[in-house]
Amino acid sequence: MNASLPTPPPSGRGRPGGRPHVIVIGAGPGGLAAAMLLAARGARVTLLEKDGVVGGRSRTLTTPEGYRFDLGPTFFLYPRILEEIFASCGAELRREVALTRLDPQYRLVFGGGAGPVIDATPDLDRMAAEIAKLDPADAARLHDFMTRNRGKLEAFRPVLERGFSSAADLLGLDMLKALPHLRPHLSVDAELKRHFRDPRTRLLFSFQSKYLGMSPFRCPSLFTILSFLEYEHGVFHPEGGCGAVASAMARVAERVGAEIRLNAPVERVLFEGKRAVGVELGGERLMADAVVMNADFAHAAPKLIPDALRPRWSDAHLARARYSCSTFMLYLGVEGRFPEIAHHTVLLAEDYQRNLQEIETGLLPGEPSLYLHNPVATDPSMAPPGHSSLYLLAPVANLRGTTDWAERAPEFRRLALRRLAMLGLPDLEPRIRYERMVTPLDWRDAFSVGYGATFNLAHDLGQMLYFRPGNRFGGTERLYLVGGGTHPGSGLPVIYEGARISADLLSRDLGLGGIETRLPMAQGKETVA
Repeated sequence: MNASLPTPPPSGRGRPGGRPHVIVIGAGPGGLAAAMLLAARGARVTLLEKDGVVGGRSRTLTTPEGYRFDLGPTFFLYPRILEEIFASCGAELRREVALTRLDPQYRLVFGGGAGPVIDATPDLDRMAAEIAKLDPADAARLHDFMTRNRGKLEAFRPVLERGFSSAADLLGLDMLKALPHLRPHLSVDAELKRHFRDPRTRLLFSFQSKYLGMSPFRCPSLFTILSFLEYEHGVFHPEGGCGAVASAMARVAERVGAEIRLNAPVERVLFEGKRAVGVELGGERLMADAVVMNADFAHAAPKLIPDALRPRWSDAHLARARYSCSTFMLYLGVEGRFPEIAHHTVLLAEDYQRNLQEIETGLLPGEPSLYLHNPVATDPSMAPPGHSSLYLLAPVANLRGTTDWAERAPEFRRLALRRLAMLGLPDLEPRIRYERMVTPLDWRDAFSVGYGATFNLAHDLGQMLYFRPGNRFGGTERLYLVGGGTHPGSGLPVIYEGARISADLLSRDLGLGGIETRLPMAQGKETVA
């Protein structure tokens, strides 16, 4: 990977041997996947990354003391999609990255810490026994929930694997076949009531809507497939953190011919009429036959694309759009190891609905839910010997809320640390040897996330499929989008699929070969490492 930007030739369009030149903006998961696919199909790919490392929000933070933290995602889910992308580049994901399937996948602690502690396991018989701690009748419905969601995912998979260029695409045969599973009038929680009667059981299978930055009481019922995916296909830890996956993608991208340039922030996309013809960065113009934009859409679109070319996603529309929640983060290098603390632990607020309402109305939660990542439980390389790298996350309102984070952050930090006592970590502060705090302001200002909305545009029905920014960006030509702000949405496997959709569209438009055929979904479970 080159850290400096050489002067481009006078004309970037057209390449030796007639290979089209594609510029990819941003080396996050979607940009890396698009670069891999397009380079493997014969395009000359230049991947431009504004930071000095690849990975975007899936990078690894490394401190001089030897602590390693995932910046954003802390686990790897549904590896099939990325395995297929690697295979299309002549590589094997699991040879490039060591993946350990976790069992238990995570521990759930209900508000106040007084209720049953649930160790969520992919072994369904053992998981039924865990659910029986809450409600034996719910335990008996687990297999039915899995069977119904297996069918739902199979029905929706063709819809989630193609682009939506016009409203007519909503009437496709695959969409019509999937509609009976959609139940647009139901939320995730309402759908789960068809299976589980205890609200705590429903939380076991609905808190995953937070992966989309949404409440299970508002998130569309389609997304019960999120928890299904965890139990069916596994929750994995990549050795060295999720940044190891991004580094492996960069290696493979370069191996198939992509050029990755770091410290190369793009200032704007160049257009001739509606056609994207290159980018400008550092006062230089780099020309191309097509441009792929992998950046937070709400942040990047107003800066890179003229408002007149975004009629459906103008500045005014972006200001009215609905966005996910944000997150408050603490990255803590701590003296000591805590074998009694699970790799992943979720503490759910005692009044979970009130907690969500506070977030949705822009208030600072009085009793926040917390997620704690303790990766040395599986991977000792994530911290120096005898130390731990703890990652603490609390969902909070995005910057459309009323919280003055410059003033309130220290107070909220103290509250979050106090709540760790419920997870078995009292008096942690004297052990802290390294600390970094990230608030919604930091997500916006340091990591270029629009409104500090960590999970991008909300995934309600009015902002999905055709109603989400398109992979082939409408109103323009030869400009393609990847990332959580475009179709199909947020989450690593979904972003990889979105990159594959965009790469397929671009490949057809430029006459590249090698467009993938998706493999049938494997049945059954993978082996636990």
